[in-house]
Amino acid sequence: MKPILLALAINAAALHADPLSREVIVAPGAVWKRHTIDNTSHGADGVKLGDFDRDGRPDIVTGWEEGGVVRIYTNPGTAKLREPWPQITVGKVKSVEEAIFTDLDGDGKLEVVSGTEGNTRTLYWHREIEGKWRTDAFPAAQNTQMWMQAAALDLDGQHGADLLVASKNKDAAVGWLQAPARADDLGAWSYHKLRASGWVMSVTPNDMDNDGDADAVISDRRGSRTGVFWLENPGVEANRSHAAWKEHAIGVLGKQVMFADIGDVNGDGRADVIAAAKPVEIVICLRQADGGWQEHVLTLAGSNLGDAKAAKIADVNGDALPDLLFTCENAKNEREGMVWLEQQRGGPWKQRTLGGPEGVKYDLMQTLDLDGDGDLDVITCEERDQLGVVWYENPHR
Repeated sequence: MKPILLALAINAAALHADPLSREVIVAPGAVWKRHTIDNTSHGADGVKLGDFDRDGRPDIVTGWEEGGVVRIYTNPGTAKLREPWPQITVGKVKSVEEAIFTDLDGDGKLEVVSGTEGNTRTLYWHREIEGKWRTDAFPAAQNTQMWMQAAALDLDGQHGADLLVASKNKDAAVGWLQAPARADDLGAWSYHKLRASGWVMSVTPNDMDNDGDADAVISDRRGSRTGVFWLENPGVEANRSHAAWKEHAIGVLGKQVMFADIGDVNGDGRADVIAAAKPVEIVICLRQADGGWQEHVLTLAGSNLGDAKAAKIADVNGDALPDLLFTCENAKNEREGMVWLEQQRGGPWKQRTLGGPEGVKYDLMQTLDLDGDGDLDVITCEERDQLGVVWYENPHR
């Protein structure tokens, strides 16, 4: 490249990767319209996505903690998005905390894995056999830990998807369930502990060291080692012999950290990590060129918010600058449970309303263009005011 063109390219990159402001100001904004997907049970606790019916549209799976049911919601298409979605109850388990889509048996159809806390403390596999849904426990994870998070991925290069799992409280850990030759041989699944933990909020597979395999980014809110970390996957051969995963600290250390997310916040081409942290913070951990991390703490503005629950990276207004979404719990007495922070080049973050004063305890979010109008909508759930599983329609287009 010629020197002049090289200088222009460097300057363009530098402009795109502006230093992030640490200031947050309240700015005007409209409450997004809320649409109910389902509010007929109690304690909706998390939303995960997958194309269950293989029609090219994202469907939803949710566990209802107090209601004791695990449900799939099939995306009805644009014309009926604003009505309650068709639902399938795939299982009835007490104190369900987590539910994900996965294809454990490799037949090309999605099943559901759920995890429970309370007195149940079990991981379950929900699958459809000859038109009827069946629920089976994994013996290696039955009555063992309060299961909070799960992700399905092939860790040992054999027998299809394994399960990366994490828990809270007594005997809590991050570990993985290794799949046997036949997924339906449930007694042959084996559990391997990777790290002791206190209360894991997030477990996200992501290739942090660019070596071609998925590492695990975790956020742990309780115990002697709170913060956000990544566990280095040693590779399929090492996993077959149950090798240890090396731990690397990212940030938010010593704080009560909640849900985390991964994405390029400042436009430098590197994947950053953000996390919601008590009381009302979003901590941005910027990945540096040398592999280290630089921490930026954003304290959200005003006194009308609940306590931090989840943070999400998404370009809400379509200006090619990643914005930040934030949900709360304990949003009582007309406090807001959902807001978004508009990123401005060279200026403070603008904190704008999203959900309004309704709802008390929100959860993690999924962002996608549900209605096909070119902007990102938000899917989440609320489990105290019984708003249930909902989506918020982005008003920017």
